[in-house]
Amino acid sequence: MDKRFWTILGVIAVVVVGAIWFSDHKKGNTPSSSNTQPSNHVEGQGKSSVTLVEYGDYECPICGEYYSTVKQIAAEYDTQIYFQFRNLPLTSIHPNAFAGARAAEAASLQGKFWQMHDELYANQNSWASSSNSASYFTQYAQALGLNATQFQQDMNSDQVNNTINADLAAFAKTKQQEATPTFFVDGKFISLSNVVDTNGQPSVPRFEAILNAEIASKTPKK
Repeated sequence: MDKRFWTILGVIAVVVVGAIWFSDHKKGNTPSSSNTQPSNHVEGQGKSSVTLVEYGDYECPICGEYYSTVKQIAAEYDTQIYFQFRNLPLTSIHPNAFAGARAAEAASLQGKFWQMHDELYANQNSWASSSNSASYFTQYAQALGLNATQFQQDMNSDQVNNTINADLAAFAKTKQQEATPTFFVDGKFISLSNVVDTNGQPSVPRFEAILNAEIASKTPKK
């Protein structure tokens, strides 16, 4: 084979690799910087040292169904536990999921993560199927009193992109199958079958039972 064949083959390889990189970069699924830490969105006083973690996808309709239940649990146990949310956008089935995560992380940079988190779930039906979801996110940002220009810049920043990808990498380390929502209590995986009622709906009492048992296990016996 002559040199021209190998040159052509090399050019084709470069084009293919470049196309793959561009596609992933456009979606936001670029690898996070090695020194980027996962997000740290935590609420609650955590007096019992128990932590409930949710890995969620803002476009996921099942996450939307769990939203009010989880919010109720977080409020009920506010003094006793920490509640943490991390991003797990399933972009293969939810095309606007990564953008939703970007909106929440951009709002976080202006101190309004939880407010944007709530807006995204409360208005999921409006933006999830939109061809221009960013316009909705900007509206929510303005309603929350954020600097809209800064918000838009942050949404498209590497900092926000890397944080989301760091969350994805953290989830991969759990060895659980990608599904949303996914819950952990003190690092222990909680099957959704354990937090639904007999009709398959998210259950406050089921969450309470799991949290109460974990809190009891950490409470010194007299």
